[in-house]
Amino acid sequence: EVRLVESGGGLVQPGGSLRLSCVASGFPFSQYVMSWFRQAPGEVREFLASITWNSRATYYADSVKGRFTISRDNAKNTAYLQMNSLKPEDTGVYYCNAAISDGHNWYTNWGQGTQVTVSS
Repeated sequence: EVRLVESGGGLVQPGGSLRLSCVASGFPFSQYVMSWFRQAPGEVREFLASITWNSRATYYADSVKGRFTISRDNAKNTAYLQMNSLKPEDTGVYYCNAAISDGHNWYTNWGQGTQVTVSS
């Protein structure tokens, strides 16, 4: 069974930091591109960051560039999102995504999400 389990969310004050984790099981984690997305109340799910299978390349949305860092540990089947300088607009449910392509189609799996609330 494919599973992605996010953790590390919570309530944090503006300017604070959080580190999200995504533990994967049931598939060859080291072969997948890992990404983080966010969905704010009433909004569509938006891309935040992704990392290639070998960590050689990372990509970020402009809204989080310079504040968030994506990483992975293939030995632990875990992806991370370090979030610094958090703002109220970073509030939302954060989702982990695992994706792989066969050259024609992309196949993805999602976690259940973890809530992040940035408020004073």
